[in-house]
Amino acid sequence: MKELLTRIVQAMVDSSDEINIKETDSDHMVMFNLQVAKSDIGKIIGKQGRNIQAIRLILSAAAAKHKKRVVLDIYED
Repeated sequence: MKELLTRIVQAMVDSSDEINIKETDSDHMVMFNLQVAKSDIGKIIGKQGRNIQAIRLILSAAAAKHKKRVVLDIYED
Protein backbone atom coordinates (compact mmCIF):
# COMPACT_ATOMS: atom_id res chain seq x y z
CA MET A 1 0.00 0.00 0.00
CA LYS A 2 2.94 2.32 0.57
CA GLU A 3 3.85 2.02 -3.11
CA LEU A 4 0.29 2.91 -4.08
CA LEU A 5 0.33 6.00 -1.87
CA THR A 6 3.75 7.00 -3.21
CA ARG A 7 2.61 6.84 -6.82
CA ILE A 8 -0.56 8.81 -6.17
CA VAL A 9 1.27 11.55 -4.28
CA GLN A 10 4.12 11.77 -6.82
CA ALA A 11 1.60 12.41 -9.57
CA MET A 12 0.03 15.26 -7.61
CA VAL A 13 3.00 17.27 -6.31
CA ASP A 14 5.67 19.42 -7.94
CA SER A 15 8.57 18.47 -5.66
CA SER A 16 8.40 14.70 -5.66
CA ASP A 17 11.87 14.44 -4.13
CA GLU A 18 10.56 15.93 -0.85
CA ILE A 19 7.98 13.19 -0.27
CA ASN A 20 8.52 11.22 2.90
CA ILE A 21 6.14 8.42 3.93
CA LYS A 22 6.45 6.60 7.24
CA GLU A 23 4.41 3.44 7.65
CA THR A 24 3.39 1.92 10.98
CA ASP A 25 1.78 -1.48 10.68
CA SER A 26 -0.11 -3.32 13.41
CA ASP A 27 -2.46 -6.30 13.41
CA HIS A 28 -5.59 -4.50 12.25
CA MET A 29 -4.40 -1.05 11.23
CA VAL A 30 -1.85 0.63 8.99
CA MET A 31 -0.89 4.22 9.72
CA PHE A 32 0.80 6.43 7.14
CA ASN A 33 2.49 9.73 7.99
CA LEU A 34 2.87 11.70 4.77
CA GLN A 35 5.31 14.58 4.66
CA VAL A 36 5.44 16.85 1.60
CA ALA A 37 6.84 20.28 0.79
CA LYS A 38 4.97 23.24 2.21
CA SER A 39 3.98 24.41 -1.28
CA ASP A 40 2.42 21.02 -2.12
CA ILE A 41 0.14 20.57 0.88
CA GLY A 42 -2.72 22.43 -0.80
CA LYS A 43 -2.51 20.12 -3.80
CA ILE A 44 -2.73 17.05 -1.61
CA ILE A 45 -5.65 18.36 0.45
CA GLY A 46 -7.55 19.88 -2.49
CA LYS A 47 -10.63 22.05 -2.40
CA GLN A 48 -12.65 21.31 0.74
CA GLY A 49 -10.45 18.26 1.35
CA ARG A 50 -11.68 16.33 -1.66
CA ASN A 51 -8.26 15.11 -2.83
CA ILE A 52 -7.19 13.77 0.56
CA GLN A 53 -10.57 12.10 1.03
CA ALA A 54 -10.21 10.40 -2.35
CA ILE A 55 -6.71 9.19 -1.43
CA ARG A 56 -8.01 7.85 1.88
CA LEU A 57 -10.85 6.08 0.09
CA ILE A 58 -8.45 4.38 -2.33
CA LEU A 59 -6.18 3.30 0.53
CA SER A 60 -9.17 1.99 2.50
CA ALA A 61 -10.28 -0.09 -0.45
CA ALA A 62 -6.77 -1.55 -0.81
CA ALA A 63 -6.58 -2.25 2.94
CA ALA A 64 -9.96 -3.96 2.95
CA LYS A 65 -8.38 -6.76 0.92
CA HIS A 66 -6.09 -7.42 3.87
CA LYS A 67 -8.85 -6.83 6.45
CA LYS A 68 -7.14 -3.75 7.87
CA ARG A 69 -7.95 -0.08 8.52
CA VAL A 70 -5.89 2.78 7.17
CA VAL A 71 -5.08 6.12 8.80
CA LEU A 72 -3.39 8.83 6.72
CA ASP A 73 -1.96 11.97 8.33
CA ILE A 74 -0.23 14.83 6.54
CA TYR A 75 2.70 16.84 7.88
CA GLU A 76 4.60 19.72 6.31
CA ASP A 77 8.36 20.16 6.08
